[in-house]
Amino acid sequence: MPNSLHTVFDAIAFAQTEQQLQLAVMETVGEHFDVQRWGIYLLDEQPEVKVNSQGFPDIPEVCLRGNPVGKYVVERHAPAHEQLILPAGDWKQFCSRDDHAHVMSGPIVADGRLVGTLNLARAKGNPAFTANDLADLSALCLHLSAKLASLRATKPSSNITASSLLTPRELEIAELVARGLTNAEIGEKLWITQNSVKQALKRMFRKLEVSARAEMVARLQEILPSKAS
Repeated sequence: MPNSLHTVFDAIAFAQTEQQLQLAVMETVGEHFDVQRWGIYLLDEQPEVKVNSQGFPDIPEVCLRGNPVGKYVVERHAPAHEQLILPAGDWKQFCSRDDHAHVMSGPIVADGRLVGTLNLARAKGNPAFTANDLADLSALCLHLSAKLASLRATKPSSNITASSLLTPRELEIAELVARGLTNAEIGEKLWITQNSVKQALKRMFRKLEVSARAEMVARLQEILPSKAS
């Protein structure tokens, strides 16, 4: 087994959150499979939140519903590439994009159901996926599915406090956000630049696994009501 696949396995093992898990896979899987486009699509995420690298746009339509590869993965919970289930050349009837000349998709399974897919694509002029690629994807999806199930079974509980996630300065910023202050007003109150506030919020969103100010306030109300109310 190529060392680079073990690199992906290690990245999966060290992930502490779903976001870290997705990013770890996306940072390592492209090199191993020598693909030009790749992405993870989780069924319970909003479409705009799906994680992808180097594009791989329209993942739900391209990889789940609109072609035989996606149908195979959904029905069998098993990985597939286009040449496994279609005669040579027939893939072009379903997708004529040059950057999706060869596609391979694998299932992410938790609690006995399909919760997402890992999708890979090679551009025109690159070799098709092989049986070895399929075997590697199968092994990778097993690791990914097991880790995701483990993370979802041990979601952060109410024992986690905001102070264990955010620095004292970030807690100050969070309290001012909850009061409805703008970045400029927060910067003026804390004697820091508006850009410093913006960068701090980006870090805070990442730590709290949210994507907007309102989500952050709601999350902080769960773990530290006195700071976010």
